[in-house]
Amino acid sequence: EVQLVESGGGSVQAGGFLRLSCSTSGLKFSQFQMAWFRQAPGKEREGVAVISSGGTSYYADPVKGRFTISRDNVKNTSYLQMNNLKPEDTAMYYCASDRNQLDLEFPESYTYWGRGTQVTVSS
Repeated sequence: EVQLVESGGGSVQAGGFLRLSCSTSGLKFSQFQMAWFRQAPGKEREGVAVISSGGTSYYADPVKGRFTISRDNVKNTSYLQMNNLKPEDTAMYYCASDRNQLDLEFPESYTYWGRGTQVTVSS
């Protein structure tokens, strides 16, 4: 059984930082693309960042220059370092994985999902 478990969320003030982790099991992690999505109340789920199995990363425009996605193929874990957080970053953050998908525009095309971790940024 494939499992993705997010951790590291919390409440911070604007300008602060958080590091999210996505621990995985049940899949050949090094062969999968790893992504982060977020969903704020009343809004659709949106892509944040994705990293390929080879280590190439892509970011949504709102987070470029502030967020960094990474992966550790030994620990089977993906990370999202979030710096200079803004109130508009407040959302539930989800980890997702797929063997092939790298497109942040189509969350429905990712095969595996975690349950999410809440990030709240106050002004």
